[in-house]
Amino acid sequence: MLFSAIALSVLACVATVEAAPTNEKRQQAQVIYGCTQPNTVALTFDDGPYWYIYDISNALTSRGAKGTFFFSGNNYQRIYDQGAIDQIKYAYNAGHQVASHTWGHKDLTSLTWDQIHDEMWRVELALQRIVGVQPAFMRPPYGNYDDEVLYASYIRGQKVVIWDFDSGDSVGASAAESKERYRTTSLNRPSTLLALNHETIESTAHDVIPYAIDRLQSAGYRLVTVAECLGEQPYQWTGAPQTPTSDWRC
Repeated sequence: MLFSAIALSVLACVATVEAAPTNEKRQQAQVIYGCTQPNTVALTFDDGPYWYIYDISNALTSRGAKGTFFFSGNNYQRIYDQGAIDQIKYAYNAGHQVASHTWGHKDLTSLTWDQIHDEMWRVELALQRIVGVQPAFMRPPYGNYDDEVLYASYIRGQKVVIWDFDSGDSVGASAAESKERYRTTSLNRPSTLLALNHETIESTAHDVIPYAIDRLQSAGYRLVTVAECLGEQPYQWTGAPQTPTSDWRC
């Protein structure tokens, strides 16, 4: 019902969704704050696609590691720009996980029911078109969620991913400070780590991430995707990517 309604609304670029029930107990999406598989680290990257994705992907791949990229549809650049399409395909084809960070990077807790779905489905549609996947995980912008967001995620078949380690790159931490956070944490040696980074920061891509990978691997961790660190599947389904057409605009 929900997805057939959405499919009919593609040309209008507006999601049509069922009204949220108000007088019944509603199931909520699972919220994930950490990995479950011992000795795993999931390095995650928000706010892309962006051109630093090539450097991050190469740093991971050259060291036998995988990462997870939470993409927005219209944040630093539009997801249907050819450069963004190429960036997403590059990461996906390298074996990294792609997931949703919603369309416009809005605080979902400030939106209406229909607006929440609209923010979610546009990115899902883009990932279906560009690489042929329906993501099983989403990260709400700023890590903010409420009951409405969790219910919307549940009926969309997605789990909500937060984090248990923040590199601090989005709140002004220098590269040296972010590296020190990784160093200290690796010395404390938690069983797992679900790490927040941002794809759009040059020092993160060129300095922090190569250091973090080497440091964490030296501490004995396997660097894997979010799905792998949970022992789950990254996508609800996979199919063939589509050829861009004139309606790839929103």
